[in-house]
Amino acid sequence: MKYILVTGGVISGIGKGIIASSVGTILKSCGLHVTAIKIDPYINIDAGTFSPYEHGEVFVLDDGGEVDLDLGNYERFLDIRLTRDNNLTTGKIYQSVINKERRGDYLGKTVQVVPHITDAIQEWVMRQAKVSVDDDGIEPEVCVIEPNSTGEQKTKPTQNSVRELRGLGLSPDLIVCRCSTPLDTAVKEKISMFCHVEPEQVICIHDVSSIYRVPLLLEDQGIVDYFCRRLDLPIEMRPRKMLTKWKEMSDRSDRLLEQTSIALVGKYTKLSDSYASVIKALEHSALAINYKLEVKYIDSADLEPAALQEEPVKYYEAWQKLCSADGVLVPGGFGVRGTGGKIQAINWARRQKKPFLGVCLGMQLAVCEFARNVLGWEDANSTEFDPETKHPVVIEMPEHNPGQMGGTMRLGKRRTLFKSTSSFLRKLYGDAEYVDERHRHRFEVNPELKQHFEDRGFRFVGQDLEGERMEIIELEDHPYFVGVQYHPEFTSRPIKPSPPYFGLLLAASGKLQNYLQKGCRLSPRDTYSDRSGSSSPDSEISEIKFPSLS
Repeated sequence: MKYILVTGGVISGIGKGIIASSVGTILKSCGLHVTAIKIDPYINIDAGTFSPYEHGEVFVLDDGGEVDLDLGNYERFLDIRLTRDNNLTTGKIYQSVINKERRGDYLGKTVQVVPHITDAIQEWVMRQAKVSVDDDGIEPEVCVIEPNSTGEQKTKPTQNSVRELRGLGLSPDLIVCRCSTPLDTAVKEKISMFCHVEPEQVICIHDVSSIYRVPLLLEDQGIVDYFCRRLDLPIEMRPRKMLTKWKEMSDRSDRLLEQTSIALVGKYTKLSDSYASVIKALEHSALAINYKLEVKYIDSADLEPAALQEEPVKYYEAWQKLCSADGVLVPGGFGVRGTGGKIQAINWARRQKKPFLGVCLGMQLAVCEFARNVLGWEDANSTEFDPETKHPVVIEMPEHNPGQMGGTMRLGKRRTLFKSTSSFLRKLYGDAEYVDERHRHRFEVNPELKQHFEDRGFRFVGQDLEGERMEIIELEDHPYFVGVQYHPEFTSRPIKPSPPYFGLLLAASGKLQNYLQKGCRLSPRDTYSDRSGSSSPDSEISEIKFPSLS
């Protein structure tokens, strides 16, 4: 097993996660099996209770792990499936050591940071690095680790962070410099001289048009040759099909001319990282149909009638954005604030026959909107927001423990069965009988009221194995009105877009009916010449796959 640590000592949020993902992508394109681990310093056991404004989105894995959004980058770049143990936190380590001490595993010794905590970290990393993350079940050969740790091209912060690293007994093999423009030769030589590395060990990552270009930029600077020599990796020097695909994606992204716009109606719109996977899923789908994507961020509270009195400018701007968009997306969320505005947006999309996708809470609010305005149940609501409602169309799940917040939701990969052969979404999923998607929710549609909705054309086309949980909704006589209880964005990949998001983009661009009539095939100009239908390293691809059902 070879380990690659990607650390940074200047400031946070400048792309260590993308660099780590790109390094992994390059090595995987060389035929190696690659895994990734993120180490975070916080004492929280996981990211489940974080505010989106503080840490961005909470990413959910197949096993229900609620983790840092960087693991989403690893999965999307490398097309792998990670587990909760790939995100290591101080809280997890201390919890495991304390549990061992309580069991008597340390035989009465004094438990200390050194050696017990440090040993626990090493053992965790070495154990998790061997866990397969690819469909073929083969043990990884390389583990990329990211410990958590701008103006002019200043070299002083780089020198200081390298000095600190050497003080810990570590010498950097590569220094990756993040900058707005390509690094001047003089700056590169200065970093080389003061940080005691060769010039070829100083890599420049300047601003590029698309993050898909970052792996290409690293490869152009000889990073594969360096890793071969430094880590003695069994890499053949041959053309790499996987990177050819990335170049094609990057070139396509730069050439896009036609544009489509999606209104994202949420409560965390001031920080785009709050919806990182949602935005990526939209981008993957837009790229697949050769369209440039414009996301119109709308704070749902600005759509509510109260905003007209308090902040009329924001109110009219929000409605102008909504009315000018080609499609509407209401993503997941928690809490009552802004739900009135989301219901207003859903009502507008339903009546105006605008393409609509509701995810998790977005689907639940679509149920509330239909109950109020079509079924005539004016007080219809979720018991999350109104426990006393006479029409509880969304209810708390029986297994939820309200006394505890962390890890109490229905989490991780669950199976959804299609109950209709004519469903839009079933066709977009390749006429599959079922799909396995990731969930993160405490509330669900009330199954006892199902028939009232279906009698009026509001169909629950996807349900769980027992037929008790409503997973997918579709509205008859509407171009695309779809809601899903799960979070399909977590499994979207650049060359395997998520079908619900793909359907939204197709409908928003006016291509959905034509796509369905052609048997769910894109026209030749919209297909990649080299696409991956498997997560195994460097597999050849002939056509797009919707989706991976594994």
